[in-house]
Amino acid sequence: MDHNKKVLITDDVHPTLFKHLESVGYHCEYRPEIHTNEVNQIIAEYTGIIINSKITVDKAMLDKAVRLKFIGRLGSGLEIIDLDYAAEKGVAVYNSPEGNRNAVAEHALGMLLALANNFLQADAQVRQKIWQREANRGFEIMGQRVGIIGFGHTGSTFATKLAGMGVRVLAYDKYKLRYTNHHPYVEETDMETIFREADIISLHLPLTEETHHLVDLDFIEKFTKKIIIINTSRGKVVSTQDLIAALKSGKVRGACLDVFENEKPHTFNEDENNEYKKLYEFDNVILTPHVAGWTLESKRRLAEVLTEKITSSARVKSSE
Repeated sequence: MDHNKKVLITDDVHPTLFKHLESVGYHCEYRPEIHTNEVNQIIAEYTGIIINSKITVDKAMLDKAVRLKFIGRLGSGLEIIDLDYAAEKGVAVYNSPEGNRNAVAEHALGMLLALANNFLQADAQVRQKIWQREANRGFEIMGQRVGIIGFGHTGSTFATKLAGMGVRVLAYDKYKLRYTNHHPYVEETDMETIFREADIISLHLPLTEETHHLVDLDFIEKFTKKIIIINTSRGKVVSTQDLIAALKSGKVRGACLDVFENEKPHTFNEDENNEYKKLYEFDNVILTPHVAGWTLESKRRLAEVLTEKITSSARVKSSE
């Protein structure tokens, strides 16, 4: 076996990934049930590894990965990889946010519409033969101001979904300038304007030291209006405890959450059990299990985008 051509695939992927990698000579080993401790034991054999979210590639793993040339991330979040140490070791890192940005954007819009129109409550009532029209009167998002915080792949795609909704779209990205050139219906602005004018905010941020618990009580209290918070990015961007307090006070009039600080309910400690129990009791909160980018189409696109980046790099190096 040529160790320079072995790739470990640690999660469920679309078959197109195998096809593309094998077309440039890689041998793929498909181990979707594997866990981090097992990967640590065998990583020395592989030149590449494909991960989703369950495997953390830290310094200890990279030290064991003596043949590793690349890490492929199915999705966008890179907080599970020690990027600085990977660069120091000469390990290339590829991710594929282009693959599921549309799925995330559609999901965010769907959650917002479900909240605005009381879909969950109304559906449950009708199934019980309860017919309460007035109690399920919703509100329209047309005419409201939506603040998009983070205007990367998913933030900008969410903006395109809002283009025909009759809303005013405000965007803020700390690390970009003139990023709305291809989005004439979006206003590039600052956080002060979003604090002052937004009715709804949607978070599209990576998890970093800077964004950890960015949305806390202090942040929420800066808004002039009562707001709706949509989070399809990373759970730890929002302080769950502070969000619950703001929902109780009414400062947050609704929340759409696809991501959570702890996404393994079977590991909840007593405090987390109590905290999430409180969150689950709010009727004005829509919850989904981190599936915003999880569609049949995005599964294929993620594989296509990621393998194109890997194989393109391989072709470039072989021609040097």
